[in-house]
Amino acid sequence: MPVPPPPAENRTPHGQASMSPGGPGGGAPVVASRSSGSVWRALRVARRAVALVIGLLAVAGAFRLVAPATAGPDGEPPGVRRQLAFLREALDTGAGHEAQQLFPEGYFFLHALYGLSWVELGMREPPGERRATASREARWALGRLDSPDGRAPFSPGLTPPYGVFYQGWCNWLRGGVLALQPPGQRDPAEVRRFATGSAALGRTFDASGTPFLEAYPGQAWPVDSTVAVASLRLHDALLPPRFGATTGRWLREARRRLDPRTGLLPHRADPATGEPAEVARGTSQSIIQRFLVDIDPAFAREQYARFRERYVVTPLGLGPAVREYPAGAEGPADVDSGPLPLGVSLSATAVTLGAAQAQGDAPLAAALANYGELAGLPLDTPATKRYAFGLLPIGDAFLAWSKTARPWVAPTPAPPPASVSWWWRVPLLAVLAVIGAAPWLPALLRRRRARRRPV
Repeated sequence: MPVPPPPAENRTPHGQASMSPGGPGGGAPVVASRSSGSVWRALRVARRAVALVIGLLAVAGAFRLVAPATAGPDGEPPGVRRQLAFLREALDTGAGHEAQQLFPEGYFFLHALYGLSWVELGMREPPGERRATASREARWALGRLDSPDGRAPFSPGLTPPYGVFYQGWCNWLRGGVLALQPPGQRDPAEVRRFATGSAALGRTFDASGTPFLEAYPGQAWPVDSTVAVASLRLHDALLPPRFGATTGRWLREARRRLDPRTGLLPHRADPATGEPAEVARGTSQSIIQRFLVDIDPAFAREQYARFRERYVVTPLGLGPAVREYPAGAEGPADVDSGPLPLGVSLSATAVTLGAAQAQGDAPLAAALANYGELAGLPLDTPATKRYAFGLLPIGDAFLAWSKTARPWVAPTPAPPPASVSWWWRVPLLAVLAVIGAAPWLPALLRRRRARRRPV
């Protein structure tokens, strides 16, 4: 028997109100709104777009974690020239003075590391246009250091004038500029300036009762003297040798004043006696381990092994990082170390990349570089590359300098026993896989439940 049609008042076009039975007026209106359907469709599209973006970011992170990020002491690291292009733009628009407001040597370090990174790249090139570009940029940076702004934080009354920090880093960069020039074509004025600066440092070390000279009045950090002594070794490699006795005496005296807790050069020393005043710390050790290679390779290898054992860690099992204080010890953060989550210093971690590369420790250097590519949030363009969205250019400068590290005087040491393997990436890759898949899981579960639902 055919079913009779519903009453006319209940048959309405789609999207219009209908009256359901049950009340005096036929019931409450039920509205099927076109606008509400559009909103739900838009939300679904937005959720899918967000899930797609998160998935793509996870894939990009995985790629950065496994793609080569270093090239050793002889190759050119990927992206470093674009990093230096970003840094030059930043320096031309006042980044040096901005850095000085954040760090005691911000202006100095930003220019010094920019110039030194160009020297490192130039050393990888044969004589020609690309090496000439490196020389020009390094000279430009050196001129910025040899200026009132470059000397502003330092005291002219120290011996040598402006202190060992200022003179040591400047002398190292001057020697680097000379190293890019063939011996018979070096600028005589630059040669004289390098020889004069080296002689002043040599006299001061010879006359001092401590191997650790003052960087500021009444303050001495062994890392600053390490850089200065390395510049004397560089002098003897480029010009007629004259500081062999000075460097030998410095090594003997420095060995007598190691930090008793770690067996490493201390972070801070008594300015009068050179005795340790503070335990060895990651921010200074990461620089010391890079320069010791050019002073005494045997002592450097011994110190590097101690440093790596006590400071290189894998917090939460997620990649290598460098502690500011030795394992088992805690201490306060400062402007050099930055915040210390789980005891790790991000600045020491970045600079240790260069120390590992200079020491021939390719596995650790590669691991730290890949970890930085993931955690540093790099932003690439065809012309520039910057980390942390370019908010802190001095961090980019330290990273560029670290990626280009190589010994300048000594040959690259033989590789030490490896401390990391390729498998350190696996936990991070697993985390990235979970992050990339998580936004899609609700939809997949809904579809699975729908397939199981009986018809």
